[in-house]
Amino acid sequence: MSLRLGDTAPNFKAQTSLGEIDFYEYLGDSWAVLFSHPADYTPVCTTELGRTAALNNEFKKRNVKVLALSVDPIDKHQGWIQDINETQGVEVDFPLIADENKEISEAYGMIHPNASETATVRSLFIIAPDKKIKLIISYPASTGRNFQEILRVIDSLQLTANYSVATPADWKEGEDVVVTPAIKTEDIPARFPKGHRIVKPYLRFTPQPDK
Repeated sequence: MSLRLGDTAPNFKAQTSLGEIDFYEYLGDSWAVLFSHPADYTPVCTTELGRTAALNNEFKKRNVKVLALSVDPIDKHQGWIQDINETQGVEVDFPLIADENKEISEAYGMIHPNASETATVRSLFIIAPDKKIKLIISYPASTGRNFQEILRVIDSLQLTANYSVATPADWKEGEDVVVTPAIKTEDIPARFPKGHRIVKPYLRFTPQPDK
């Protein structure tokens, strides 16, 4: 059965470019981005891992640990990291998982047989500190990810985990948010003292509460 939002992310032990890890122990109380790539030494993946490394500080300030995975072995990972560092002008300092037996890929549903019998698709999971899966995105092998969108979603998930709000279409950090339907209109001033505006009885906006 494939994983769904709200499911507990499977734990695993794995060999990585930074040594053996236990996934849950490695995460501790951090958020996680776990994503797969079809193969080492491929052009789109090279740019993706380079971009991830370049955004290292952005992930750290959000308390997010990043892990990448493919079914290729560790020795290929190590050589490829050198190429990524050289061509992308970065230093990859997050783990690349070697999932040679495909156990992790299968547990997370990263192999889609109609796309490829042997390689993982570009699956991405955002996992909260309670180990619940909060986001799943799968891209085809030909399309690189938008990492600014991934950071935007993390900002939304972390905000809405703490406040009774939702983020509207194209929302970015610092913009107004939507008050959830569970909050009665008459209770909004006490819950959101920065003010609010009512567009429709079911569509109420308030400034981002943690700013």
